[in-house]
Amino acid sequence: MRAIFLDKDGTLVEDIPYNVNPALLELTWQAGQALQILQQLGYALFVVTNQAGVAKGLFTETALQPIHSRLAERLAQYGVSLRGFYYCPHSPDGVVARYTTECDCRKPMPGMLLRAAQEHGIDLSQSWMIGDILNDVEAGRRAGCRTVLLDNGNETEWEMSALRAPHLTAPNLYVAATMIAAQHAACAVGQEEAPHHE
Repeated sequence: MRAIFLDKDGTLVEDIPYNVNPALLELTWQAGQALQILQQLGYALFVVTNQAGVAKGLFTETALQPIHSRLAERLAQYGVSLRGFYYCPHSPDGVVARYTTECDCRKPMPGMLLRAAQEHGIDLSQSWMIGDILNDVEAGRRAGCRTVLLDNGNETEWEMSALRAPHLTAPNLYVAATMIAAQHAACAVGQEEAPHHE
């Protein structure tokens, strides 16, 4: 199985800090159409999201379930379904003691992607991580995925390294999907042109 791992806030849905009100959840521009393209290419779709608000005591883990349900409803309108929804509730500057631990799931660490790969049998080398900050890119690269940075103004620090260099850069999720589709088409042509040995 190959997968698309999607950051949630600022990538898949409009970024409202620490939002757990399902009524406020809105998809980003043409996100539904973008995921249609990726789903038709045969990718399984997963959300991987840092939710430090849990560690900071702003909401509980159970508050994320209605958000997940609302997101699934919105995507279902486009015939799109998520295969998984992974979140990291930890933060080193949290106030809820059991969530302030060092973890391997908070992006830029790759734990959520590795867990999804293990649970769903995903080939990470054939998968992509799409996000709007370089921590998303680093998480994807650490997991062995190809990466797309949505350069939409949400990354402000630009601390660059080899692990934080995206394979592709796009202004939004829809353009990212068309770029991945174009790479697919190019790969398919390349395979057809390759000599076949009996």
